[in-house]
Amino acid sequence: MAGISNYISESYNELTNHVTWTSWPEAQRLTILVAVFSIIFSLAIWGIDTVFSSAIEQYFEWIKS
Repeated sequence: MAGISNYISESYNELTNHVTWTSWPEAQRLTILVAVFSIIFSLAIWGIDTVFSSAIEQYFEWIKS
């Protein structure tokens, strides 16, 4: 049990004294950047999926006839 307590104590010390945290404005800017690229990427995947779905549907209509 002492090992877990020591680990938590050392982890807390590492986080509070040795980690360099980004500033709040920088964190906000990066969060917005990630959100924008996520939306763009999801729209691109949706567009590709729509095109492939349409192509597969046309293919099956073609072989059905």
